[in-house]
Amino acid sequence: MKASPLEQKELLRLQALDIKVLQLSHQSKSLVQHTELAALNREAEASRMKLLGRSGELDDVRTELGRIESDVEVVEKRIARDSDRLQHTSSIKDIQALDSEIASLKKRLFDLEEIEIAVLERQEEHEAAVAVVQKERDAIAERVTATETARDEVLVDLTRQLGELTRDRATVAATIPDDLAALYERLRITGHGNAAALLRARTCSGCTMTLTGSDLADARQAPIDEVIFCPDCGAVLVRTDESGI
Repeated sequence: MKASPLEQKELLRLQALDIKVLQLSHQSKSLVQHTELAALNREAEASRMKLLGRSGELDDVRTELGRIESDVEVVEKRIARDSDRLQHTSSIKDIQALDSEIASLKKRLFDLEEIEIAVLERQEEHEAAVAVVQKERDAIAERVTATETARDEVLVDLTRQLGELTRDRATVAATIPDDLAALYERLRITGHGNAAALLRARTCSGCTMTLTGSDLADARQAPIDEVIFCPDCGAVLVRTDESGI
């Protein structure tokens, strides 16, 4: 393939821009904030599971307290009913029976109130434990928000730079003949992004291989407008006064 030295040099500009695009794309995917957010998401999930467990324990205590409060209400109503009956009977037998039952009910009420106090204390402990985990979750959420904000700020800048590089690349690509541009794109895909390289001091700047023997002789003998390739990486070797051949 034939291409003027100037057209071949334009491939170096195109290659430089493509390298910057690849670097920025890699940078956008490997931001430290991505790693931090992944770790924070794991913390958030662990905290969520902890909150579920402690909330379940709190619900159990509240259910237990509800049953006790219901029992207390039942006993209090029975005491009130028996006390009222006691006020309206003159039967010694009924009075004795009611006095005995009221005494038993008051003992039951005392025991239930003691249990209720203990359960209330446990409820307070569980509420405090839930509050601690919720506070942890709130702190993690704040860190996630701050990290996402920092990530987004960096991505905005990287996106801006990528946009500028894309425009610059289009400008440079427009100056390159179609056949040479097609060759470059094919080499860029098959050569893992290394499609054109400066030959400096008989060394390919793409793969750092130094031309010797017949490879060097071929490069020396090739017309200046002949497109030549690195025998090692396959990139277009662009010759200039720095090539040393």
